[in-house]
Amino acid sequence: MTIKEITPAELAQKIEASEKLFLLDVREPNEVAICSINGSTHIPMNLIPLYLDEIPDEIDIVIYCHRGVRSLNVANYLAENGFDTEYLYNLTGGIDAWALAIDEQMTRY
Repeated sequence: MTIKEITPAELAQKIEASEKLFLLDVREPNEVAICSINGSTHIPMNLIPLYLDEIPDEIDIVIYCHRGVRSLNVANYLAENGFDTEYLYNLTGGIDAWALAIDEQMTRY
């Protein structure tokens, strides 16, 4: 089972084109307080099992964390729990890469 990666630039293009997607932020609340990508839904990684029914299927789901490790684990968990890998994407480098490549005004940590 392979989870697809999406670069910050590719994600920015999808957002700019108003493509239908679900941005899932799996970081902790204290991290989200520092910065986030507009339009994201925040569900901390450890709460994902409790909120599976709030995550849509059959639209692209882009999952991100700080650097991309936790989000990849969540993507694999979703795949193991019936989500189609066709729609699952891990944001390469996480929000840190997003801040470097797309939103230079974003606070980094």
